[in-house]
Amino acid sequence: MNSPTRVLTLDRTRWVLYANVAIKVGLVTAFAVAIVVQPEGAQGKGMEFRAPMFIGSAVFVPVIAIKRGWTPLAHTADALLAAPFLLDTVANVAGFYEAFNATDDVLHIVNWVLLVSAFHAFRFRNVHTRNEAIFIGYGFGGLAIIWWEIFEWLVSTDGFGGPNGLALTYTDTVGDLLLSSTGGLVGSILGAYVLGPSVRVD
Repeated sequence: MNSPTRVLTLDRTRWVLYANVAIKVGLVTAFAVAIVVQPEGAQGKGMEFRAPMFIGSAVFVPVIAIKRGWTPLAHTADALLAAPFLLDTVANVAGFYEAFNATDDVLHIVNWVLLVSAFHAFRFRNVHTRNEAIFIGYGFGGLAIIWWEIFEWLVSTDGFGGPNGLALTYTDTVGDLLLSSTGGLVGSILGAYVLGPSVRVD
């Protein structure tokens, strides 16, 4: 027996559509500033490597939603997926990483809450049960941070980033794994109960 999911209700609201558009515009604007207007501030941050993946986050959900003919469009999943990449880009452009030591730690938690919530928003478009949803989302978040850290290593000074690549440490990587996986668990719990079915159906 299926139960209606809350994410479908959110996708029909105008404010989620507006938020989604604002996030997309903000992401493109932040990258334009980072790469064109203030390229000196983007040095050593691998912006040229980040750009395809970050911009890709803004088109992934619409492509899938249009291909599958979803009505309404998946604005909630779309916005939640692009939001972490917007926050990271704005933090780089604004110099928050250099000005506030806690920026990286805070964003690893917040961004994984958003990322795993996006996973649930996408998943609950077709899956109408909450059975095992929390652990599935937690696992997705764990895999996501593993591959994120691999990506960061690839663009680091030890990988293929060269002298302008990211400067990473073992302590930083392990800390990021812990913070992001914890944020992923929080995001999975929130996603399962805020975006999932209105009643428990297993």
